[in-house]
This record gives sequence, C-alpha cells and structure tokens, in this order.
Amino acid sequence: MTKALLTGYCLLMLSITCTYGNTDSIPGVKKIKDLIIYNDAAFYCAFPSVIKKPDGELIVAFRRAPNRLIFGEKGNNHVDQNSYLVMVRSKDGENWSASPELLYAHPFGGSQDPCLLQLKDGTILCASYGWTQVRADGIPNLKKPYFENSGYIFLGGYLTRSTDGGKSWSDAIYPSHTAAEIHYNAYGQKLPAYNRGAMYEAKDGRVLWIVASSDSVKKTSNYLLTSSDKGLTWQYKSEVAKDPAISFNEAAVYETPGGDIIGFLRTANFNDNAVIARSKDGGKTFKWESMGFQGHPLNALRLPDNRVLLTYGYRHKPWGIRARILNAECTDFKTAPEIILREDGGNGDIGYTWPVLLDNKRVLIVYYFNQENGIRYIAGTILEIK
Repeated sequence: MTKALLTGYCLLMLSITCTYGNTDSIPGVKKIKDLIIYNDAAFYCAFPSVIKKPDGELIVAFRRAPNRLIFGEKGNNHVDQNSYLVMVRSKDGENWSASPELLYAHPFGGSQDPCLLQLKDGTILCASYGWTQVRADGIPNLKKPYFENSGYIFLGGYLTRSTDGGKSWSDAIYPSHTAAEIHYNAYGQKLPAYNRGAMYEAKDGRVLWIVASSDSVKKTSNYLLTSSDKGLTWQYKSEVAKDPAISFNEAAVYETPGGDIIGFLRTANFNDNAVIARSKDGGKTFKWESMGFQGHPLNALRLPDNRVLLTYGYRHKPWGIRARILNAECTDFKTAPEIILREDGGNGDIGYTWPVLLDNKRVLIVYYFNQENGIRYIAGTILEIK
C-alpha cells in the first residue's frame, strides 16, 4: 500500500467513527457515514461541487494544486499557478474513480472553485475564476487598482460548458463585469463577473448567478446576473446585498416553490454571520438580513418533500460541517435546529459544502476537509432524511 493510500485509509477509518450521535436529536435525520472521495498527499485539494447526471452517475469537481511542502516550501495557500479543475466519478456515491480527469486548465494561470450546475436539458455549466503570476518588471505596468493575493494577480471569472455529460468542455466563456466593479485584471480589463457558489435554473428557464464585485478596495458586494441561453451570455439584473461596512461574497442562489429567489451569502466584517437575501419580484429587488448563526459558505438543496437542506462549513472551534433543514419557503432559518455532522476538523481550512440527492431518502454532502492540520482532501457525508 502506498503512503498516500495508507494515509487515506487511516483518515477514512477515523472519520467513519466520529460524531454519529449528533443527528439523533433531529427527527427524521440519520447520519449514515463519512467517506473520503479523493485524497493524495502530493496534492492540496479543495472547493468541490457535485451533480448527479440523468443516468445516475455522480461527478465531483474540485480544485487540485501541488502540495508545496514536497518542494520544501513552508506551506500551501488558496492560490497557485498550477491549480487545475479536475473531477472524479461514481455510480453509487461511495466508490469513486481513483484518478481524476482534467476538467479545465486555464491557459494563463491557476483556477479555483469549480461550481457545477446541471440544466434540465443535460447541459453542465462550471463557473470558476483564476489567478496568475506577473513578473516584477510587469507589475508597474498593471492597470490600477488590481487585486493581489500571495503574489498572484486576480483574473476574474469564467465559465465552461459540457453538452456530453462531462466528457468534454468548451473554451472559457467570460461574462462582462458589473458596473460596481473597480478592479482590473492582469490584462488591464475590468474583472469579469465571478463568485464561488451554486447557480440555479429557475422555473422560467433563466440561469441565476449571484456574483461578487469589489465596490471599494476593502470590500465586496453581491449582484444577480441571469442567462437566458444556458450560460452562453449573461445580463445584469440587480443588487442583492450591499452595506457600507459589511462584505458579501460567496453565495448560493435558490428559487422556492412559491417563486421567491433567495441568496445564501457569506460575509466578512459581520462576525461570520450567515445572511439570507430574498426577492419577491423575480430578482428585481432584494432584502437581506442576518440568519442568526455562523457558517460559511452555504449551499441549499431541495428535498423530495420541498424542504431545503442547508449545509455549511463551521470554521470556529470545534471545526466541522453543519446543516439545517428549512421549510419550503426558507422562512424558519432562525429556528430550524442545527445538525452537527462533523466536529473533528484540524483547523478552519475546511468546508465549502455541496449537497446532492442520491435517491429519495439519501443525500451526499461533499466538502473539503483536514484533520490535525494535515493535507486537505475531498470528503463526503451521507445522510438519510425521512
């Protein structure tokens, strides 16, 4: 057994034994197991998303970058020139392909956070964004202001599409920037719209996407874009959440059976409080408020009975993965009991949950995880919900 496989096996055995009792007090919710979807000590893996195809096959996409410790570097971070979008497949949600397939490698830099959405006609969208290194002699020539992180310049967002079940992917599709955006990318253009979080196909056929834009050098706000041609082009719709002091960024968008469009938003400068933004007019206007608990980012899944499973990482001690089940219109978010799925994380560098229905009773929640501040890997939890 290789060292990577041995590490993965040990982590699996440890994770399967943890915190099962935390779902016992929630009627109708039972935790079945935790599992490891992909783990390799040579790579730093994070930010997954998942879809279930019409033929039952599951695809998990994630960001994979070299583990910089193997080069003698001090550690890893969330930007890397060799960060690529990859994916693994499964027929049952428990057994996954061992060797990831390349989903997309950006020609000018590393990519982050592949966010999958499967449309009703089978088209798969994947939204992402990128970073690139610019040599020292080029930095003075960059158009200002630009956004820099750990020596990388932000490129902004893009999407790619598949019409053959994820076998092949299109060239990058670059959405336009929002009017609020102040930053330029490394090409000297305003940042194309970007964000990490779930898009949603509305009942009227529009694809909904809540993006983030920097309205100052210190914070971001959220805005709604829509597409009427399955992600090929995007149009600005409205402001979702903006505040003089609070940043709103990573967001999942959802449409209720009653037609409300809801954003579940991550914040900064707001004590990590989760925020809900609601539109009752098709996305023309939104009103936001605190959800009364900490957790970020969030994701939402409609259950067979129209309730909503809301999942999120918990980046405070004890670090882990949590969830709540909301009513169909997502109005009971302040009173819905919190479900602790895991609290054995090694530090706050975990989470980014993404749930999918395995069948009418079982849900798979994927996320990235670490234990004892070890290598980051792609994990999952299977729940039975009655």
